Amino acid sequence: MDNRIFRMPKFRTMRIDTPPVATHLLRNPDAYLTSIGSFLRKFSFDELPQLWSILKGHMSFIGPRPALFNQDDLIELRTKKGIHKLVPGITGWAQVNGRDDIPIPLKVKYDEYYMKNKSFFLDLKILWLTFYIDTYGITTFSPPLFCCSGPVLMLKL
Repeated sequence: MDNRIFRMPKFRTMRIDTPPVATHLLRNPDAYLTSIGSFLRKFSFDELPQLWSILKGHMSFIGPRPALFNQDDLIELRTKKGIHKLVPGITGWAQVNGRDDIPIPLKVKYDEYYMKNKSFFLDLKILWLTFYIDTYGITTFSPPLFCCSGPVLMLKL
């Protein structure tokens, strides 16, 4: 929140020699996975230690995912829209609509939609979609023109 840097615990899924960039910026991210990294990531088990961040008040269950300290483009766009004022979450509207498979400007549009429409029922929908996506191995996709009308579920091939 407010672009403060905080430590976010996670199970290690990437090797120690992995460059300090967002996973989607790596040329071949699978080459950096630890022996159990793909399993942990497939079912989002690497996120479980973040429950500690929720207990400390640094995060919530639902909200925009925290940006890495070096994701200046994402931080700048979120700050312009006021999204940096929200408490970051383990999962969020952008995550159920494509995670790292969507461009940063679209991710910010999803975050802005969440900020403007935040409610108990939207949080429940995001939580349900998160479990559904992780359980059944599907991804979501919404074209940018319809970015906030709700996700369209598609099977991951």
